Amino acid sequence: MDQDYFSIDSILGGNQRIQCVFKQDLPNLGHLGGGSDRDIAALSKIQIPIWLAYVLIYSDWADFNIPTAFGPRVRNALKAEARSVRLAGLVGAGGLWYGFGKTISDILAEEQANEFSEMLIKTFRARLIEVIDQAQHFAALGPVGTSGSSGDIAQMFREGLDAAERELFSLAQESAKRTKKWYEENDRPRR
Repeated sequence: MDQDYFSIDSILGGNQRIQCVFKQDLPNLGHLGGGSDRDIAALSKIQIPIWLAYVLIYSDWADFNIPTAFGPRVRNALKAEARSVRLAGLVGAGGLWYGFGKTISDILAEEQANEFSEMLIKTFRARLIEVIDQAQHFAALGPVGTSGSSGDIAQMFREGLDAAERELFSLAQESAKRTKKWYEENDRPRR
């Protein structure tokens, strides 16, 4: 995910919320939790947008918990079979799981961040082959692949993909269609 100010993916990824545990009492900041309390008490747990959590964590006012989208249960599922996990369902905002993960790794200490980044990379690599394979398969079906049961299967597959994977799926599918068209146009016998 870009850290570009005008990037929609950055905006959506930065708008994800993480649970922060406050280390000390913070007067006049109760509005951060969205409640009616005037102050934030020490050890309070509040869901805060990640862009705001950066400031609170680096100011040493709060710690954060790794979101459930990256928790032990998800990690174990990814280790078992990364292709079977529906990443889009783990986070909101259009399924920006990798972008949200990159943002989380930016907050973590170096050793934890390296481990976290490695998990993201392994997941991406494990799923990439299936994404490209399915894109080529559904592109080969042609117009038939957009309706009926095969169209439903393609749609279900795409819905489980992260936004970056969906973009790669679309690019690979378009590439396969163009390659097929080129091959068919150039396969005619020459006179």
